[in-house]
Amino acid sequence: MNVKLDVHRELSVGEVARRSGVAVSAIHFYEAKGLLRSTRNAGNQRRYTREVLRRVAVIKIAQQAGIPLADIRDALSTLPNGRTPDAEDWKTLAGLWRAELQQRINRLTQLRDKLEGCIGCGCLSVKDCPLRNPGDMRGREGTGAVLLE
Repeated sequence: MNVKLDVHRELSVGEVARRSGVAVSAIHFYEAKGLLRSTRNAGNQRRYTREVLRRVAVIKIAQQAGIPLADIRDALSTLPNGRTPDAEDWKTLAGLWRAELQQRINRLTQLRDKLEGCIGCGCLSVKDCPLRNPGDMRGREGTGAVLLE
């Protein structure tokens, strides 16, 4: 039995979800956030071109790297006609995010190294805490709460 695949047939949201390993609700969410586009068929059901599978893969990989969805959307919006990223596009996008990721790695490394000084203390002293107030630098800012994070 020789079944011919119609590569031009658009996919339903369920097919996209099944083939990409992403929940239908996530597909709808990505579309609402401007990361994906669909058309509507005569029955008003969403339909996606097959390119959406690669686009979802790019979104998921970027998310796993810690890139916020807004940044992913902004980066994808730079592609001509909203096309799906190819290998060269991915190289460009990854290069844009590399510096941000390295800064995040550096911050996490510093946090990890400073965290060891707090384990067992239990107080997270406002004066002595190496994470929230190293060297009592907040004391120079005056009295009262100065950290609102």
